[in-house]
Amino acid sequence: MIDNNVRISRVALIGTGFVGSSYAFALMNQGIVNDLVMIDLNEDKAKGDVIDLNHGKGFAPSPMNIRFGTYEDCKHVDLVVICAGANQKPGETRLDLVEKNLKIFKSIVDQVMGSGFDGIFLVATNPVDVLTYATWKFSGLPKERVIGSGTILDTARFRYSLGEYFKVAPNNVHAYIVGEHGDSELPVYSSASIGTTPIRKLINRNDEYKLEDLDEIFVNVRDAAYSIIQSKGATYYGIAMGLARITKAIFSNENSILTISAHLDGSYGENHVYIGVPAVINRNGIREIVEIDLDQDEKNKFSNSVNVLKDILAPHFEECKTK
Repeated sequence: MIDNNVRISRVALIGTGFVGSSYAFALMNQGIVNDLVMIDLNEDKAKGDVIDLNHGKGFAPSPMNIRFGTYEDCKHVDLVVICAGANQKPGETRLDLVEKNLKIFKSIVDQVMGSGFDGIFLVATNPVDVLTYATWKFSGLPKERVIGSGTILDTARFRYSLGEYFKVAPNNVHAYIVGEHGDSELPVYSSASIGTTPIRKLINRNDEYKLEDLDEIFVNVRDAAYSIIQSKGATYYGIAMGLARITKAIFSNENSILTISAHLDGSYGENHVYIGVPAVINRNGIREIVEIDLDQDEKNKFSNSVNVLKDILAPHFEECKTK
């Protein structure tokens, strides 16, 4: 188990593609960790990234040891971040990637655990909720120490879009996207607010805003990845920043509330699934899940999202066959 008194923060990054290398860049620019090991099947790519990043150290806010490594190096790290796997192609949903990435993840997690690793897993690869569940099962670690990036990026996109609409900074928008990181996710408008004012109340008292605009905002948020993939082949800056934010919350022992993929064991009336929900994150992983008061429509949509994921998990994990 992680010792909270340890000051050195060590991360092993598995997968140095677009997302992984962007995450490493974000870590260095924000001075979040002390030691970063970069691991990839394509050793030349990982070694090139290490050299390139090291050349920028003189401009970084704090010292950071960046090096190429192997799975054996995972034994001594506190956090393993998995960005490896098959990429989402144009016209392909995140759930289409399941079969390919489950096989890849079994190999990755077995090798990490074989090193003697006993820290926290953070999973970014899609479909992230399914692969986070698989990582938990393959690793045998407590559910609190296996985290998926979940809807952290969806929530950031949502807050940005609402901020643009209401003409306020995104950090003054308090709203969540929950559920699957994918097509069945949902916005929680019942508790969304701008500052301290509920969004629905703000719309009711100002003719400039319309309730139907909220539907368009959500659809654009939900489908943002498809648009970006169509334009440039992959999304990576936003999710890299989200991963860096989770990493900071862990190593700074923040007890911050972030919308990540967490294991439900009775929360929201659901079991046997990893799914995007707000949770308190600190040095030991997930401290607790935050249960938002959903209205009936939101409860129905959330339940549907759970069932979408369980249908995908069921052929691979026996306990997920029960809904």
